[in-house]
Amino acid sequence: MDLKEHWENVFKTKRPSEVSWYTPHLEHSLRWIRGEGLQKTAEIIDVGAGESTLIDDLLADGFTHLTALDLSASALAEVRHRLGAGAQSVTWVAGDVTEITLPEHHYDLWHDRAVFHFLVEQVRRERYVNEVKRALKAGGRILISTFGPEGPTRCSGLEVHRYDKDSLVAAFGEGFTLEDSELLMHETPTGKLQQFLCARFTFSGRRP
Repeated sequence: MDLKEHWENVFKTKRPSEVSWYTPHLEHSLRWIRGEGLQKTAEIIDVGAGESTLIDDLLADGFTHLTALDLSASALAEVRHRLGAGAQSVTWVAGDVTEITLPEHHYDLWHDRAVFHFLVEQVRRERYVNEVKRALKAGGRILISTFGPEGPTRCSGLEVHRYDKDSLVAAFGEGFTLEDSELLMHETPTGKLQQFLCARFTFSGRRP
């Protein structure tokens, strides 16, 4: 399956409120980001940004160095259109996080809501983690949300890999310290409940 084609089709054929992961605002992510005490000039990357409003809300909070990354160029284009002039202050990256090369030792915070659990092949998970290690500054934070142990086994027609706290810690491995984790229930637009595991890590700076 061509993953880029798959996700382009999803975003071109469905409105934001029609996908299962939709929520008007990523309240949990915002609460954690706001609690990190970051400078407004902190480098923040949203991996799998899609059409979410996280970038909008972070701009409204005064953050000035934001990067939005997604496999779907059309999803990013929609957010750019929504933001208008504000889009000029965001770096937009269309690509697969397991294949692209991000700036080295650049980001203070890496945010991922629902990308990592789509990486069902071990080699793609390892590429993802190595890119986190390469792109984050020493002491950088990771905020990541995946399907929890009782979450769905498939999403958007694709198989997913579910995690509990211990298996997520193991997936990231040495160099990452788990600071906090929480199981949350997300209600989809159709009223179904999905279990998510949300975790916050600090990166020591140890590289591959």
